[in-house]
Amino acid sequence: MKSIHSIEYKAVIDTLVAERKHAGITQKQLADSLGKPQSYISKIESRERRLDIVEFFHICNAMQKDGVTILRKAGLC
Repeated sequence: MKSIHSIEYKAVIDTLVAERKHAGITQKQLADSLGKPQSYISKIESRERRLDIVEFFHICNAMQKDGVTILRKAGLC
């Protein structure tokens, strides 16, 4: 099984999406703050694109969220 389809990966992405929405940030706003196209965020959130750990923390920082807290909410820490 690829890790992009694992239960743990899904939990991380679902938590990241929930945090983005809770903060009232659109995909476009988040992508703009990262200097990326909106499709970059869309593909991550739909799990079409693999998110590495560095990108994960860049996204967390752009949302002004603590990455470790998000991982805890996802049940990984």
